[in-house]
Amino acid sequence: MMDENSAMIEQILREFENEDGKNDDFNEWQTVSYSKRNRKPSKPLPPGGFSDLYNGGVSSDVFSSIEKHSEDRRRRAAEAAAAAEAEAAVSSAVSNGVKVDDEDDSDTGGVEKNGAVEIKKVKPKKPKKPKVTVAEAASKIEAGDLSAFLIDITSSYETQQDIQLMRFADYFGRAFASVSAAQFPWLKLFKESTVSKLVDIPLSNVPEDVYKTSVDWLNRRSLDALVSFVLWSLDSIQADLASHQGATKGSKKVPQPALSKSLVAIFVVLSMALRRKPDVLISLAPKLREDPKYQGQDKLPITVWMIAQATQGDLAVGLYMWVHILLPMLSGKSSCNPQSRDLILQLVERIISSPKARPILVNGAVRKGDRLVPPSALDILMRLTFPAPSARVKATERFEAIYPTLKEVALAGSPGSKAMKQVAQQILSYAVKAAGEGLPELSKEASDVFIWCLTQNPECYKQWVSNF
Repeated sequence: MMDENSAMIEQILREFENEDGKNDDFNEWQTVSYSKRNRKPSKPLPPGGFSDLYNGGVSSDVFSSIEKHSEDRRRRAAEAAAAAEAEAAVSSAVSNGVKVDDEDDSDTGGVEKNGAVEIKKVKPKKPKKPKVTVAEAASKIEAGDLSAFLIDITSSYETQQDIQLMRFADYFGRAFASVSAAQFPWLKLFKESTVSKLVDIPLSNVPEDVYKTSVDWLNRRSLDALVSFVLWSLDSIQADLASHQGATKGSKKVPQPALSKSLVAIFVVLSMALRRKPDVLISLAPKLREDPKYQGQDKLPITVWMIAQATQGDLAVGLYMWVHILLPMLSGKSSCNPQSRDLILQLVERIISSPKARPILVNGAVRKGDRLVPPSALDILMRLTFPAPSARVKATERFEAIYPTLKEVALAGSPGSKAMKQVAQQILSYAVKAAGEGLPELSKEASDVFIWCLTQNPECYKQWVSNF
């Protein structure tokens, strides 16, 4: 029985060796031998196969060499397959432009996993947009191109000036579209700039010929159309301000108007309109004074900027707006922090220190029937300039410096005229009340004003006697 098993095992081993020889020595010279004809043939496997052999008492160790050969064959086949896959992966990486270095796996752009190279996808970097400043964008605007554009829209929308103005704003919107918010942080600029610098933001970057072409065209638009346009521009700025405040407080952003592509353009066209047609601001004064939407400490820099633009075109309009919109904020009836007070005073100091400001303001003391400095405003100025000793602040000296000019404007007019007689009667009431408050400096100034009233209108004597 053992002889038969040994013969059978020897035959099986010979068959495995023959197969290995075919794989390993495929391309080598081989020696051919012939078996002897009289060799005793091996007996076939018993019907039970390997299981019968095992059950017949043959130890499982007999098959260890067979199993070892089989495992070696499977291992070599697996290694060959893995090598083929790795080679295919490297070839694919090379064809896709990925650098492969045999000495350093880190340069292949992939990682080795189970003998195969896994290629990582390399995301191309997005090119950074170039930073464009306001000055750079403005320098590319050509006056000739703008002029042709304005001629075209004027003829295309001949009877629709509101559309003309929107197209005008859109032209500058495209010109400044490449300027990011980081290049024009207007809110920060407005908070940190003095009035002398604030007035030039951002119009100082616009070429002179472009500015002249624009304002000449704006001058031919109607006052009503410009009033609507200025209000739309202001609302656009207010919306952007609200979005900043909403982001700070964590609330939802307020949707911004989408009619212009750049907030820089809004400031540019608004500045041009206010400088060329300052009277537009006087038409908007009641709305700015009464609508809560345009009031508040946070809106103050915008209001000061707008008045400063109008002042560039007409000092009288600038003073009118300062007196009617900003001066009431300085009175004791409303709260005003030192920073706001300083900004408001900077503006009026700039107005009255302008060349020939005094004759311009005195001669233009009345604007379309309204006085630049009405009697109620003179009363506020007197009280701010001559407060109680305990109420004096650093700003008091600045009021003392501007008071004489503003008082002269308040009392300016044709002596003996009907209008001046009415003004004298109105001022008299404020002067008498101020003189009786027991403050020495205020009483002295009020008495001087009272005497002026008596010289302007004899009726003031009767008013004084009957009322006081």
